[in-house]
Amino acid sequence: MMWQYGGGWGMPMFGGPLLLVILVGVLIYYFNRRAGGADAPTPREILDRRYAAGEITKDQYDQMKRDLAA
Repeated sequence: MMWQYGGGWGMPMFGGPLLLVILVGVLIYYFNRRAGGADAPTPREILDRRYAAGEITKDQYDQMKRDLAA
């Protein structure tokens, strides 16, 4: 009888910490993506959107595009 897990806690305790680590990893990944960590727009994309929305003129757009390239 020395190979028993002692009250049935052997297997759940083995899988529990692993599942907790996986859950924490998934939560970190989810909140990082939601906060824009991976899909943040580039400065050029922001400039293009502002021009398309009519927030800046063609001359301003061209000047800002040159500034970004420099």
